[in-house]
Parts: sequence; structure tokens; C-alpha cells
Amino acid sequence: MTETQGPKKKKVLVLSDHPMSPSGVGTQTKYMIESLLETGRYSFFCLGGAVKHDNYNPVKTDKWGDDWVIYPVDGYGNPDMIRSILRREKPDALWFMTDPRFYGWLWEIEDEIRPLLPMVYYHVWDNYPYPKYNRAHYLSCDVITTISKVTDDIVRTVCPEREVIHIPHSVNTQIFRPVEGEDMTAFKEEHFSEEKDKVIFFWNNRNARRKQSGTLIFWFKKFLDKVGHDKAMLLMHTDVKDPNGQDLEAIVHELGLTNGEVKFSTVKLEPEHLSLLYNAADCTINISDAEGFGLATLESLSCGTPIIVNMTGGLQEQVTDGEEWFGIGIEPASKAIIGSQDIPYIREDRINEDDFINALCKMFEMTQEDRQELGEKGRQHVLTNYGFEEFQQKWVETMDHIIEKYGSWGTRKNYQNWSLKEVK
Repeated sequence: MTETQGPKKKKVLVLSDHPMSPSGVGTQTKYMIESLLETGRYSFFCLGGAVKHDNYNPVKTDKWGDDWVIYPVDGYGNPDMIRSILRREKPDALWFMTDPRFYGWLWEIEDEIRPLLPMVYYHVWDNYPYPKYNRAHYLSCDVITTISKVTDDIVRTVCPEREVIHIPHSVNTQIFRPVEGEDMTAFKEEHFSEEKDKVIFFWNNRNARRKQSGTLIFWFKKFLDKVGHDKAMLLMHTDVKDPNGQDLEAIVHELGLTNGEVKFSTVKLEPEHLSLLYNAADCTINISDAEGFGLATLESLSCGTPIIVNMTGGLQEQVTDGEEWFGIGIEPASKAIIGSQDIPYIREDRINEDDFINALCKMFEMTQEDRQELGEKGRQHVLTNYGFEEFQQKWVETMDHIIEKYGSWGTRKNYQNWSLKEVK
């Protein structure tokens, strides 16, 4: 006698950063996958890219076993790899995420993929003007899910023909939460005993050009020159030698900030430990000139720590809900149009040095109670508008809807690779 098997699980092919990597893309991919695995109705076959791999052996988790297999890859895959997976695994949907620059090769073979299964794009886009050059990419998808209000408006305007679903980024609010009492006291005594009388500014980002890491250090020195070098410190959680960024240690030595004014955290941390850093800080900073969402500042607000941000991309919807403020938002002083051969035009938002230093001074001059009140409002903002349970439920509802509406293989619906045009 054999056991009766339940309905076959729907299999989703995922292309993104490695879902176990600490990047924002990797983190949000992991959250999406785990939400659907919890239903017991889905399984996942992932190509995990965008990181340097020690080996390319498939990875499984103890909890999910064969339901979640991750294959490390360089880049995000290639056409032959996708063709092979489609023949072998027969997935019910293809889900992919990050900047469209990485997926030109994928859209080129959409006529091979979409007759078989829907393509679902979790889209990241930083800024205006409306990127009309992305329209062909959007048309190559069945459904586009958007990470921010800016991205959502852009896609709906550029490609109204496609179904668009807004699913903003989220963080696990049970991990990224306020920590008080003895636990916080012990952590500060262990790691910040020399900074107990200083206002601590925290920066958690990739050391890359658009993140303005070097600019931040130069401007922070000018802020210290105003308030006193023994009154505040900057803690930067990053790779100081990232080949895509600046040599931050060289900058610190050049500026003479070697007496604890700027410190680096370079070891990769578990989310629980990272949460303690947010709690130890008085304020978290992000002055990127382009930012699709900015996960670190959302984590900070979830921990009850206020933020200073450039009013660009997804950062602007974190620092204010249109009525209340949860930190200080700095309007860009320069909105230059830049571009490349792949991206003909996009706006780059740069803030002014004086505006930033004034924002630091304003946060510095607040009482601890005032900063705490801002942070508490920020925590509630996250729970109300970026709640983790809502994020999980939204992904379950969205994928169930896509599987039902669009089908796959023998049940494929709502797709045709031809159109009728009147010839005059």
C-alpha cells in the first residue's frame, strides 16, 4: 500500500543574487522564497549569482532539502543554461530580480521561454526621467512587480499593457527590532566603551561609487571640525578595499581621522548582530546619488534608529510618509542627467555639502529623547507600510495569482507571440 501523494508542487526558476548573500537583492529573494516554501505548495531551483564562489556545487538547506536547490553561477546565467533547465526541470514560472542591464540576454530569448511559462520580473529602477528605452524589456515579461513607489510609477507609465504589482521591500521586524536593557548595555560596553559619550552615526553600504563613501568621510570631517572631534564618530560597515569603491583607509589616514573618529566594521555579520549595531547607533546615513530602495535604512528604522538620507529613489518614501518624518531628508542640489550606451539617460541626484553637514548638526543637537521619538515613529512606519508578514502574504497571493492566470506548459494562457496590425 502506498501513501497518497498530494498535488504536485509548483516549481519556480529564480535568477538573482545568491539568496544567501547579504546584498539587498539576495535578502529580498530569500524572503520571497521562504514565504512561498512555507505554504508547502512551491519548490525552487535557483541560479545564485553576483558573488565570488568557492565552488559551484549545488547547495541545499537542512530545512527545505530538495524543495530549494541553489546552483552558484557567474553573472546570472546564460541562454544555454536556461534552455537546459527548461528542458530538464520544466519550471512553472521564471522569477528574476535586479537591474535590467544584467538581463539583455534573457529578454533576447523570451520567445523561447514565454510560450512555455510566465516571466515575472521583480524590478529595480532608481530614478526619472521615464526610461522609455526599457519598454521593450517590460513587454518581454508577463508580470512586473515593483520595489518602490518610484519604480511602480515608472513601469505603469512606460508600459501600461503589462500587469504591474507593487511589493515594496521589507525586513524581518522580529530580527531588526529595538533592543534595550541589559542586552544593549552589555553590547555597548563590549564594543563602544570608548564612544559612550559620543553621538554614533552608522553607515552600512557597499563601498561603491554611487554610494558616495569617500565623500561621506570628507564631509564628516568638516562636521567634526565644527562640533569637536571627540563629540561624534562614524562607523562604516563595508569592505574598505572593494575594487568598485575607494580605498577608505587611505582617506581616513589622509584626513588624520585616526583617533576613533571613523571606524570600520568589515566582518560579515549575521542579521541579529547587525541589528545590535543599528541599536547602538544614534542615526543611520545613506547619501547615495542613486538608490532603488536602500535596505539598510529600512533595517535601521525597524530597529527604532532615525535616518539621514538623500531624497532619491526608495529612500524618500522611508524617511517620510508625507506627513510625519522619521529622520532628515536632504533634497538633491544637483539632478544631472547621466547615461551610457545601455542606459541613454537617467537622473543622478547629488546633495550639497553644506546641506549634509547641517543635517548632521541637526541630528547631533537633538536630545537622546528626541532621536528616540523619531526612531519610534520610524519603527511604526515600517510596521505599517513595510510589514514583514504583509510582504510574505503578498508574495504568496501574487505567485498564486500568476500561476492561476498565466499557467505553464500544457496550461499556458494569456500569451501570444503575434499581433495584428493594419497596413495602409
